[in-house]
Amino acid sequence: MGKSSKDKRDAYYRLAKEQGWRARSAFKLLQLDEEFNLFENVTRVVDLCAAPGSWSQVLSRVLIKGEKFGRCAWQDREAKFRQHMLNVVPSDSSLEQGKAATAEDRSSKDGLNSRRDVKIVSIDLQPISPLPGIITLRADITHPATVPLLLKALDPDYDPNSMDQKASQPVDLVISDGAPDVTGLHDLDIYVQSQLLFAALNLALCVLKPGGKFVAKIFRGRNVDLLYAQLKIFFEDVYIAKPRSSRASSVEAFIVCINFQPPEGFKASLEEPLGVGSRLPEMLAQKSAAAPITAPVLMQNHETGAWDSAPSQLQTADENGIYDVEVEDLSSEPRGKDIRWIAPFVACGDLSAFDSDASYKLPDNHVSLDPVQPPTAPPYKRAIELRRANGGAYGKPPGK
Repeated sequence: MGKSSKDKRDAYYRLAKEQGWRARSAFKLLQLDEEFNLFENVTRVVDLCAAPGSWSQVLSRVLIKGEKFGRCAWQDREAKFRQHMLNVVPSDSSLEQGKAATAEDRSSKDGLNSRRDVKIVSIDLQPISPLPGIITLRADITHPATVPLLLKALDPDYDPNSMDQKASQPVDLVISDGAPDVTGLHDLDIYVQSQLLFAALNLALCVLKPGGKFVAKIFRGRNVDLLYAQLKIFFEDVYIAKPRSSRASSVEAFIVCINFQPPEGFKASLEEPLGVGSRLPEMLAQKSAAAPITAPVLMQNHETGAWDSAPSQLQTADENGIYDVEVEDLSSEPRGKDIRWIAPFVACGDLSAFDSDASYKLPDNHVSLDPVQPPTAPPYKRAIELRRANGGAYGKPPGK
């Protein structure tokens, strides 16, 4: 699809290039932050499946450079406007303070007043172009060897040969915008995405501190409420959020988990990840071994003298030979025991923002911009090289 047609179709694609973002997905994280205030009191972050780096770019500009976007930027402008209107006739001291504030804002925009205590680590299988203040790792989040690499990046004094897979300085926030290459088979795509989310969660449990936050992309499906209930074990609040920059025609959404509270005695490790997987036969054998062994209940028939199997919980027979069976009273059971838990659904983003499914008319003087960061190692790069070597899409002309 050409640049002009894509510019006309997607306003966020066009806006991302105008504001200097690497991808339109940056607006998804910004709108999630507007709703859940994800970046409050956050200094240590891990970004999983980070390529091409748009979410890491948001973290760099917000946490390190101190820039404000969306609602925060609007509130800051309103506060400055009110202060300017109240100080109609500024004094000499207020003028000096205003000059100092202006110099401070200018230095923060130039990166001179960046925060030194922020540490951000980005992980992906694909290479990520460098970003200011971001530590990038090229690793597989499903492999156990990734945990020591991540802990070493978070804490330079960590010993990779140590058996301990817990961070000495845990992180405040773990985010993941990863998704598999969709096949069009929705059930298969939802399952693969859930396994990718579990891989991100297993890694997050090793580095997340109590009270931390976890944000990841999911594909909403028929049985996805089981995933919500499983995450509810580790987090106090679990929400499903749909940013306005995410197309309504897409099944993608984002699960936002707040206030990490692991169960007592839980120990996270990628050697024993969450989920059953290959340990299913072993778990079934352990369950069968732990089941109580009971002898069959036999009862002699007083007419024939034969021993027959008797129903459980028998009472004495009446004069007609009828036995009264006690039925278990379920009224004492808690009402919410077997009721499934459904996560709250939250729509993020201002209603005045662009509609990601709508097409907007371009002005006459519109100029199509190039992407901020072209793909570093796209999977189709080899195919393009082979097609060029063969003379293009239709091959070399005859006789050449």
